[in-house]
Order: sequence, then structure tokens, then C-alpha cells
Amino acid sequence: MSAPKPLYDLVLLLDTAAEDARRAEILQAAEGAIAKDGEIVNKQDWGARQLAYEIRHKQAADYHLLQFHGSPELLAQLDRTLSITDEVVRFRIIKLAPGTPAPPETRPEPRPQTAAEAAGETVPEAPAAPEAPAAEPAGVAAEAAAPAPDAA
Repeated sequence: MSAPKPLYDLVLLLDTAAEDARRAEILQAAEGAIAKDGEIVNKQDWGARQLAYEIRHKQAADYHLLQFHGSPELLAQLDRTLSITDEVVRFRIIKLAPGTPAPPETRPEPRPQTAAEAAGETVPEAPAAPEAPAAEPAGVAAEAAAPAPDAA
């Protein structure tokens, strides 16, 4: 019995400043390459979203998820093509382990922004909680709890 074909996730972040036609062209080129040498299993458009941190001075990207079966040659071709395309902010191809749950059918909710983030301010990290005092050795605590002997 042959092993099942490996399943891959391609998460593609496209520059929101690029024209819609150019972003669609990049996505169609990736889908075409996959369809030519593999099989697309799932395709999701998660839309424009804030990035958790700036990437090449960009604060937002257009997110896409493609799940597919493919060969090592296809992976190398996608890696090469997406690496040299200027409008691709970031991409990641991940081989999924057997039994990995399917992605959500609906678009994930964006990360909530604080008022400071919405205003474009940098938010300092919360201070670390102070350390708890070290516990006293068992003998010391027992002596303190015992009543003092009467001196007669």
C-alpha cells in the first residue's frame, strides 16, 4: 500500500500597497504552478490584516492560505518564484503532519488593537511581576510557631 501524498500549507502575505490586479496575478501564478504539478485541496482568502510586527516597514498584508499536494520540484519552484517577487511580504510552506486538523472554514478574526496601537504609538511591555519571597526552611518556621518556654 502506498503512503498518502503529503499535504502542504502555503501561507502567502501580499503587500496591501500593490495594485489589486498585481496581487491577483501573483496568487493566480502560484495557483497555476500548483495545479500544473500538484493538486489544490483548499484555498482561503483571509483578507487584509494588521501584522503582529512590521516586516520591511509594512504594517499590514493581504493573507492567503493554499493547501495542496505537490512534489519537491514544485516546492523548489514556489520557493524561488515567491522569494524574488517584490509584492510578496512573506510566505511560508509547511508540510503538515498526518492527522493535522483542517483550517477554519471562516476567516479568522483579526487581532484586537489597543487605542495606542490604533494611534500608531509603540506600546511598552508590561513590567514583570515581582518575585515571591523565598520560603523559609521548615525548621525556622516551626520554631517561630512554637510557644516560648516559660522561664521560672
